[in-house]
Amino acid sequence: MAVTQRVSKGLGQVGDLFVIALEGFRRTWDVRTWFWEFVEQCWFLSRVTSVPVLLVSLPLGATVALQVGDLAWQLGASSATGGAVFTGTVREVAPMASALLIAGAGGSAMTSDIGARHIRDELAAMEVMAVNPIHRLVTPRLWAASTVAVLLVPLVILSAGAGGYFFNVIVQGVTPGAYFDGATQLLQLSDLIVTLFKAWIFGFVAAVVSCYMGMTCDASPVGVGRAVNKATVTTFLLVFTLNYVISTVYFLAYPPRAY
Repeated sequence: MAVTQRVSKGLGQVGDLFVIALEGFRRTWDVRTWFWEFVEQCWFLSRVTSVPVLLVSLPLGATVALQVGDLAWQLGASSATGGAVFTGTVREVAPMASALLIAGAGGSAMTSDIGARHIRDELAAMEVMAVNPIHRLVTPRLWAASTVAVLLVPLVILSAGAGGYFFNVIVQGVTPGAYFDGATQLLQLSDLIVTLFKAWIFGFVAAVVSCYMGMTCDASPVGVGRAVNKATVTTFLLVFTLNYVISTVYFLAYPPRAY
């Protein structure tokens, strides 16, 4: 009986999550009602994620170049390090890094903000005044998180490429031409398109989960704190799952190019 109740409750929560997502999309066309909130959220997310992205991507690119470059050096193929760094960064690291930072830094702030409004009955007051809180608060956050997640992708790629360049070119002595040539041989335009698509989806998922947890949290400060924790963990699990599914479908449709 307890298992059935838990399954029923979980399915109900999934349904509510989809309802909030679809309702947030339903009034997307009415840009005038949420444009300035969208701009404010974009600025906030950019401010809290841009520096952490740099701090994560630079050592990450250097670490990948260190591990791959050492093995490639032993095999006499050190020029392939650049291809490995850029291919791994473009296909997997960039969308994942942007999504996790959006969820960790921006999503937690979204959950706490909407949760605080919820426990102060601001959401109920908006409904009394015939203002849909999903249209006013959730819709701009969905688009802001998706937009900023896409914009962070080039920053991650450039930062990781710079970290790999330092180790592979300056430390190991590989020529810059060989470093960048490996990347151009392995990557395809479809890789970048799918990466941007994944970043958009991941940002959207982070915003939906964060807003949902904030709107349904317990009416207490402790409830808001628990909602922030649940939103972050749930977003991470969904992002990793979606990344696996999208990557699998993409590799089946477009097999990787041989070096």
